[in-house]
Amino acid sequence: MATTTTPTGGTVREIFDAMSYGPAPEGDAIVRAWLAGHSNRFGHYIGGAFTHPVADQSFEVHDPSTGALLAHVAQGSAQDVDAAVAAARAALPAWQALDDHARARWMYAIARGIQKHARHFAVLESIDNGKPIRETRDIDIPLVARHFSYHAGWAQLLSAEFPGQHAYGVVGQVIPWNFPLLMLAWKVAPALAAGNTVVLKPAEFTPLTALRFAELMQEIGLPPGVFNLVTGDGRTGAAIVDHPDVDKIAFTGSTEVGRAIRVATAGSGKGLSLELGGKSPFVVFEDADLDSVVEGVVDAIWFNQGQVCCAGSRLLVQEGVADQLIAKLRDRMERLRIGSPLDKTVDMGAIVAPVQLARIKQLCAQGVEEGATCWQPSWATPAEGSFHPPTLFTNVAPSATIAQVEIFGPVLVSMTFRTPEEAVALANNTPFGLAASVWSENINLALDIAPKLKSGVVWINSTNLFDAGAGFGGYRESGFGREGGREGLGEYLKPVRSHEPAPSPVDAGAEPVVHAASDNAADTALTTSTLPAMDRTPKLFIGGKQARSDSGYSRRVLGAHGRVVGEVGDGNRKDVRNAVEAAHAGAGWSKLSGHQRSQILFYIAENLSARELEFAARLSAMTGASHLDATREVEASISRLFTYGAWADKHDGAVHDVPLRGVALAMHEPIGVVGVACPDPYPLLGLVSLIAPLLATGNRVVVVPSERYPLSATDFYSVLETSDVPAGVVNIVTGPRDALAKVLAEHDDVDALWYVGSRAGATAVEKASAANLKRTWTEWDGREWLDPRVGEGREFLRRAVQVKNIWIPYGE
Repeated sequence: MATTTTPTGGTVREIFDAMSYGPAPEGDAIVRAWLAGHSNRFGHYIGGAFTHPVADQSFEVHDPSTGALLAHVAQGSAQDVDAAVAAARAALPAWQALDDHARARWMYAIARGIQKHARHFAVLESIDNGKPIRETRDIDIPLVARHFSYHAGWAQLLSAEFPGQHAYGVVGQVIPWNFPLLMLAWKVAPALAAGNTVVLKPAEFTPLTALRFAELMQEIGLPPGVFNLVTGDGRTGAAIVDHPDVDKIAFTGSTEVGRAIRVATAGSGKGLSLELGGKSPFVVFEDADLDSVVEGVVDAIWFNQGQVCCAGSRLLVQEGVADQLIAKLRDRMERLRIGSPLDKTVDMGAIVAPVQLARIKQLCAQGVEEGATCWQPSWATPAEGSFHPPTLFTNVAPSATIAQVEIFGPVLVSMTFRTPEEAVALANNTPFGLAASVWSENINLALDIAPKLKSGVVWINSTNLFDAGAGFGGYRESGFGREGGREGLGEYLKPVRSHEPAPSPVDAGAEPVVHAASDNAADTALTTSTLPAMDRTPKLFIGGKQARSDSGYSRRVLGAHGRVVGEVGDGNRKDVRNAVEAAHAGAGWSKLSGHQRSQILFYIAENLSARELEFAARLSAMTGASHLDATREVEASISRLFTYGAWADKHDGAVHDVPLRGVALAMHEPIGVVGVACPDPYPLLGLVSLIAPLLATGNRVVVVPSERYPLSATDFYSVLETSDVPAGVVNIVTGPRDALAKVLAEHDDVDALWYVGSRAGATAVEKASAANLKRTWTEWDGREWLDPRVGEGREFLRRAVQVKNIWIPYGE
C-alpha cells in the first residue's frame, strides 16, 4: 500500500502519532470587566443589598494559577453576622407564608438565571478556584442549575409530600473552596425550597462566584433577607455557628472543623448536618476492564486536582492485575496536561492556594520517608502559580500516613489484595466513610461488595457521579446527613410539635425509712414466717443473658410514694463495653429480611399482651399511675410494636431517575449499634417507642432504661427471652442514665446515640460524640408518647437508617 505524504512533509500516520495539543484559551475579558466594574472590591450581601466595603476590614483573593490579585473582599465581623441573621429572621415569616407554587417559581427563576449566565459563572469559578474551564463549564455550573430546578419541584410538592413538617427557620451555612458555587447550590437550594431563610459564608479562598450569585438574587428580585451572604475567614463561620438566633447549621469542610462545630452546637437544640472528609477506596478486581479503570482513576483522583472530598485516593487492586494496571496508569499520567485553568485542553489546573500546595508536598515527603515509592510524570509543572503534578505511590502500607490521612490533592496511593474479603477489609480500614468505587465485569460480585463498604455512596464501574436527585453524604468521620434527593431536603425540615409534652414523673420525695412491717395485710401475715423472702433483684441483660453488674452494687427503685419497689444492677463503663461487644456479635440481625424482623416484633407484642396485667401492675407500683392509665400504656406499647412490625418490610429505599444511562439505588441501611437512653415518663412505652424502630430497620441496641423507673425494662427482657430475639440484638444496662449515655457517646464502636432526658445530659452526649462524630438524636422537652402523631412513624424510621446510594451504569 502506498504511503500518503502531506504537503508539509511526513506521512499522515507520523503526524498523527506526533500530534500535540495547542492552547485553546477561554476568553475572560467579560469577567475581568465585571470585577473592574466593582473596583475589585466587594462587601457583604445582607437584606437584599451589598454593604460598602471597608479597606482595612478586608482580605485578598488571588488567582491560583498566577498568584495575581483578583479582588479585596470584606472580612465579616460578629456585627455583620448579627445583621445578616436579623435580616434572615425578618424575612422568614413572609417567605414561609408563600404557598408552595410561589416558592417553586422563585427556585425556578434562580435556575434560569444560572443558565443565562452560565459561562460567566464558569470562567469566574476557574480563575478564582484554579480548576479547568472544562470542569466548571461542563460539570459544575450545569449541576448548579440542576439543583435549583430539581428543588423547584420539591418546593411545589412540599405540603403534599412532607405533611406535618416545616422549615427550621434561619439556616447558617458554611461551604468549602473546592466546589464553591456547586456547594452553595447543594445547600441553598434545599434550604430555600423547604421554606428556610439563609445566611451563608463561602470559603475565604473562593468567594467570588458566591458574590456573583448574590448579585443574581438582587437581579431577579428575590425578597430581601431570604438569602444573605457574609464573607470572611473561620472567625466569621464561628460567629454564624455560635449565633443564638440561627436554627440550623449546615457545614461542608474538614473533619477537624466539623468536630469543633459539633461541640459548639451541643445542647443548643440547633439542627446540624456535616459533610466532611474522606479517603475513598477505588477497588479493582482482576476481571475489570483495565482501560476503563485507567480513565476512571483519572476522573477519581486528578479531577479538580484531587481536591474532592470523595476523591478515589486509595487504589486497591487485585494482585493478578496490579503490575499491568500500574504500567497503564503511568503511561496515562505521562499524557495528562497541566496548565492554565482557562485552557480548554488541559486536564489539571492549579491547587487552590500556596498553603494547600505546601500541605500536599509535605504529605508526599512523609510518604517517601515512611517507605513508599513515589512516581511522577517526566514533564515539569508551570513555574508560575500553585501547581502539583499527578502523583502515584506504590508499596504503601495500609497504616501509612498517606493511606490514612486525607491529602486533598492529586496524590494516589496504591495497595493490593487477593480475595474479595480482603478488599472489603482494606477498603473499610479508615475512619472515613464517604464514597467508594468498585470495578468488575462481574455485576454479581460488584453488587455483593457494594453494600459491605462503609460508604454513603458507591459507584460501580464509574466514579464521581453526582445529581441533585441522588443523596450524597457519609458515615463515621465523614459526617452525617445527606445532600440531594428526598433525604437531602429532609435535612432542612423538622416535625411540627404542637402536641402536649409528656407529663413529669410524680415526685417521690426523700427516700423513706423502710420498716419491716407492710401496710398490706397479706404481706403482714407473711412476715410471721421464719423464712426470708425470695430475692428477685433483676440483673442486666447482655448478649441474650442476664448478667450481674460489674460494679457489684445495686440501685433502689422507689415507687410514687417513696416506698422501695425493687432494686436493679448499677451498671458501669465495663458493662457498657460488654453490651457493645454483644451487640456487634449480633450483626446477623441486620442481615435478616424485613419479613423475618417483622415476625419477631409481632411475636414480642404477642408475648407482652399475654402479660398485660402484670406489666400494668408494675407501672402502677412504680409511677403511681392508675390501673386504667397503666393499662393504657401497656396497650400502647403493644400497638407500637405492631406499628414497627408493619414497617419492617415496608420502609423501602428508592431507585433514583438520575440523568445518566443507569440508575442510582438508594438503599436504607441500618446504622449498626445504637445506644438508647430512655425517658422517665412512660418508662415502658418510651423504651418500646425508641427501640422498636431501630430493631425494625436492622439495628442492634444498647439501652439505658428510665433511671427512675427501670423495672419495666428489666421485666421486658423476660419477654424478649421468649420471643426469638437473637442474642445481642437488645442489651439493657440499668444505672445512671446521663453517665452511661456519655460512655456510649464516647465509645468508638457505637454508631449512633438516641438520648431523651435532660438538657444537661443532651449537651454532654453531643459534646462527647464530637470525638468520633457519631450521629446523635437528643431531646429534652419530652413527648406525649401515647400520641401516635408524635410517638411513632417516619420521623423515627428516617433517623434509624442511613441511605447508601449505589450508582449502576448499564448498557454498551
